[in-house]
Amino acid sequence: MTKLDILVIAAHPDDAELGCSGTILSQVAKGYKVGIVDLTQGEMGTRGTPELRLQEANAAGKILKLSARENLGFKDIYFTNDEAHQLRLIEVIRKYQPEIVLANAITDRHPDHGKGADLVTKACFMSGLRKIETSLEGESQEAWRPKFVYHYIQNNYIKPDFIVDITPYWEEKVASIKAYKSQFFDPNSQEPASFISDPEFLPFIESRAREFGHRILKTYGEGFTVERFIGVDDLFDLK
Repeated sequence: MTKLDILVIAAHPDDAELGCSGTILSQVAKGYKVGIVDLTQGEMGTRGTPELRLQEANAAGKILKLSARENLGFKDIYFTNDEAHQLRLIEVIRKYQPEIVLANAITDRHPDHGKGADLVTKACFMSGLRKIETSLEGESQEAWRPKFVYHYIQNNYIKPDFIVDITPYWEEKVASIKAYKSQFFDPNSQEPASFISDPEFLPFIESRAREFGHRILKTYGEGFTVERFIGVDDLFDLK
């Protein structure tokens, strides 16, 4: 088992890179172990193939210096928040035993994002129930509940509950996004245009990061929402 400090769970390959890769890089730089679990292969996307998306995800993972990355192979668009999907996700949470989980936006343009957020929230709670039995490679797993679940903000604007300064990691974030060569603007591509292949999409990502950075007097930031209040014991921990 590879115990992780932070587990990022994303509905599609590239969700984590677009939404919170700067935060991933900042936490890895501090010595924390971070991994990503993609729920689907993004096979219903307009561009690329599942095989290519997996290759791109692995390339992005190297840029992010991840300790683990895997894909659960849930059906893109069609996965549901039901018992079978919850149990599979519980197995993964218990496998990696993260202290913190970062999940999709609670609501967004793509319905899989909000649906994925709901699934993760429920699975994180259920993972702490010892009477839910799961096993991995024939071994029974112990109950495990992450201490915090935070949701990264994606396409739709959501007022963040906190913002992470990602200014030192901006170029690496961009590189991790561009690892998905099939998905974003390429003037030589013969594939159909998509929402995220528009040449204005990546500038939008930068403008959102600049907006969040501006709100905390930094250049670039990533915003998150919380499921419960965050407590501190020192006012000087707030920046």
